[in-house]
Amino acid sequence: MLQLLKKTVFLILAAISVAACSSSDPEYVDPEAHEKTIQLNEKYGPVLVGTWHFEKIGEKQRYFERLTFQADGTLTGMRKWQKRELVTINGEQVYTDWEDVELGVWEDEDVKQNGTFSGTWKLRYWDPYGDGKQNYLELSAKYDNKDIDFAAYQYNAVFDYADETTLRFKSYYISGENGWMIFQRGEAEPSF
Repeated sequence: MLQLLKKTVFLILAAISVAACSSSDPEYVDPEAHEKTIQLNEKYGPVLVGTWHFEKIGEKQRYFERLTFQADGTLTGMRKWQKRELVTINGEQVYTDWEDVELGVWEDEDVKQNGTFSGTWKLRYWDPYGDGKQNYLELSAKYDNKDIDFAAYQYNAVFDYADETTLRFKSYYISGENGWMIFQRGEAEPSF
C-alpha cells in the first residue's frame, strides 16, 4: 500500500511538473532584443525589398554598388571600385590611370573588388561587437565568380533607416557621409 501511494504521489508530482514547464510560447535569451528585432523587421523589412544603388566619385577613387533585397532574405548585388594615384613625373604632379581596387594576392593572382555577388540579408537588433545593442543590417554574400572564394560581404552594418527613396547604413568598404552609405532606390549602372 505504501508502495502504491509513493507511485501515485510521484506520478502526480511528475504531471504537475510537466504541466508547469510546458508552454506554447518560446522563451528567448534576450526577450527585449527579440521584440525589437520583430519591430525593426515590421517597420523596415518591406521597405528594404527592392533595388538600391550608391555611387561616390572622388579625385583618387570611385565606387559604385547596387544591392537588391528580396522578401525571402536573399540578396544580390554588384560592385565596381577603382582608384588612381597622384604621382610626380618630371617635377609635375599627374594622376595615374584608373585601376580596379584589389583585395590582395590570392593564390598568385590579384582578386579585384569588382563583380556580382549573392547571399542573404536580415535586420536584427543586437550587440555583435560588444558595443551595445543597435539596429543592424546583417549582410552575407560571396562573389558569383566561382574562381574567387572571397566574401563580398560578411558584415553587420549599423542600420539607420530606409524609406521609399533612401537606405542608410554604416559603410564597410568606402566612407560616405560621416561614415554612412546613403543608397538611392532604383536600378542604376556606374557612371564610370
